[in-house]
Amino acid sequence: MKFLFVLIALLWATSTAAQTSSVAILTKMSEADVVILGEIHDNPDHHRYQAKTIARLRPRAVVYEMLTRDQAARVTPDLAAETEALRVALDWDTSGWPDFSHYAPLFAAHPLAMVYGAHVPRDVARQSMETGLAAAFGEEASVYGLTEPLPEAERAARQAMQKSAHCDALPDEMLAPMVDIQRLRDAALARAVVEALNDSGPPVVVITGNGQARKDWGLPVYLQRLRPEIGVFTLGQAEEGVQIEGAFDAVVSAPPVRRDDPCAALRKDG
Repeated sequence: MKFLFVLIALLWATSTAAQTSSVAILTKMSEADVVILGEIHDNPDHHRYQAKTIARLRPRAVVYEMLTRDQAARVTPDLAAETEALRVALDWDTSGWPDFSHYAPLFAAHPLAMVYGAHVPRDVARQSMETGLAAAFGEEASVYGLTEPLPEAERAARQAMQKSAHCDALPDEMLAPMVDIQRLRDAALARAVVEALNDSGPPVVVITGNGQARKDWGLPVYLQRLRPEIGVFTLGQAEEGVQIEGAFDAVVSAPPVRRDDPCAALRKDG
């Protein structure tokens, strides 16, 4: 009987600690001007967490990495609650992102918030490989730091990450352009966040991958450069048993998703 009481006490303490942690995170989020919610794109639990957070924060604007400016302009309050109609309006099935059922709850959670898109189309990303990072971004490239080289240690770490992410199959000469494309995406996301702040005021929520949410070299770095006076909170979402790269204000975990090995075919061919 004594063991049972101890076990119950331990379970209660664990549950209470988790609840306290969740409350503390939400409190910090509610104090921020910009809340960046990272994700692993194909994990539905990550999107459920984002939807719940959006519903609680009630932001004035939501910025999506997954939407272009044109797509974002198609989202209306009436359409946000109509999953099938919104999927068609966004032409989501040709976008390359995971199934729309993952993201539909997010739109439904903020029907009155303004929607902004920051996705860099593939042709623009390819352009950056030909014309350079600054030219692909356009005006204010220097304001966003895109005319400056990365610190050597960061550049090397980013290139190593790109090589690993592409199954060690990319030729070395492709690594620097791939890092530039990521910088272009980060800067485009920052530009959309600044626009949302100027138009709507805070709070603004950002939906993006963990790589762009990280504090050490993702979106927060650009926001600190552009608007150092604003409060930014960034959340990373991991999968149980796997640590995510980068620094975040908080990290939460969800059960992992079963996936095929993306490098299996390459190893077989090799």
